[in-house]
Amino acid sequence: MTEQAADQADWPTEIRLSRDKRTLHVTYAGGAAYALPAEYLRVESPSAEVQGHAPSERKWIPGKREVQILSVAPVGNYAVKLTFDDMHDTGIYAFDFLRRLGEEQAARFARYEEELASRGLSREPARRR
Repeated sequence: MTEQAADQADWPTEIRLSRDKRTLHVTYAGGAAYALPAEYLRVESPSAEVQGHAPSERKWIPGKREVQILSVAPVGNYAVKLTFDDMHDTGIYAFDFLRRLGEEQAARFARYEEELASRGLSREPARRR
């Protein structure tokens, strides 16, 4: 496969938010398709707020099981900006990053759950009393 054909295979042909705003569906020209949960996208945000400026600064965000995506906005011709209902909106999700999240979803989400558990944190949102 030529480099140009490989690049086209990595280009999304559809990015669609589910009706319940809890899943972003991404389909690529090469045939790959991913259903990315809002919680997963939120806790894996490429923003400095989540990722930090070095791997040691990575934040593990609890309480996002019920988070929703309020909007999906294009950024140039390479990414989308997601706004979540907790008002987080600083992550720019490049198309290749979304593909990587799809490919690595099981391993990344398992690590997220392990990290929360090791810190005594939960995916469940805090309940008001």
